[in-house]
Amino acid sequence: MTNIPFPKLSLTLAATAAGLAPTFAESWEDKAIAPVTNPVFFETPLIQTEARPIFAAHRTDRSFLGTDADVRLFALQLRYAVTDRLAIIAVKDGYIQFEPDGGSSESGWADIAAGLKYAVIKDDDRQLVVTPGVTFEFPTGNTDVFQGNGDGELNVFVSAMKGWDNLHVTANIGGRIPLDGDEETASLHYSAMLDYYVSKWFIPFVAVNGFTTLTDGEALPFDSEGFDLINFGSADASGKTQVAVGGGFRSRLTKSLDFGFAYEYGISPGDDVFKDRFTIDFIWRFL
Repeated sequence: MTNIPFPKLSLTLAATAAGLAPTFAESWEDKAIAPVTNPVFFETPLIQTEARPIFAAHRTDRSFLGTDADVRLFALQLRYAVTDRLAIIAVKDGYIQFEPDGGSSESGWADIAAGLKYAVIKDDDRQLVVTPGVTFEFPTGNTDVFQGNGDGELNVFVSAMKGWDNLHVTANIGGRIPLDGDEETASLHYSAMLDYYVSKWFIPFVAVNGFTTLTDGEALPFDSEGFDLINFGSADASGKTQVAVGGGFRSRLTKSLDFGFAYEYGISPGDDVFKDRFTIDFIWRFL
């Protein structure tokens, strides 16, 4: 006859009732967050299926256009995890409003950019993921808001994240390669973010994003480029580096829904399109 370990069973039931029973450990990625800043080019290395609505309110420096201007973006990014390493990504679309002080306002659709990314390194024990990818921007937008110029551009990039329990470092580097070098310029872009998981409600971060223009175009007589959203095809911007720094936080409202907020300001000397920017987003993950 089999003996039933009643004392052990009773202790287990008592511990469960008291909320003391062991629980499954969460993955390190459950505490990791996607970047809020530079949403078009600072791609997360994580492979997830998600929808990400974005609102950004951007102000240009008065010295760039001779007047202050407000630029607002309403956009929706989509990502689909084909496997646990491969994802299809749609990183740029949406509607742009351009309102210069003392000038006429313009509005129109942004270009559309989409592509693929693949996690070549996904090491949960080391809390490390490295994900290269490529996107293509189709010139489908409206020229009134500085979109739809050229023949499109490629973005080849590598993103990486390293975690140490609650602390994470995320970085990205890539190159923008226009198909029409007269209408658009080529550039190198680079981003980094440091975040710390204080609680699911408050995950603060600091971030830096930079663009270095590598070639001159022939489209507009500017000595600076349009940072992330716009490629002016500036005629005198080769060698110019633009940098914005900032910070913010994410809140994990539910297991599948994040809210993000960021404020950035430009620190590049001289004329520049980046004065400051507020960005808010939601990330709805389909688990």
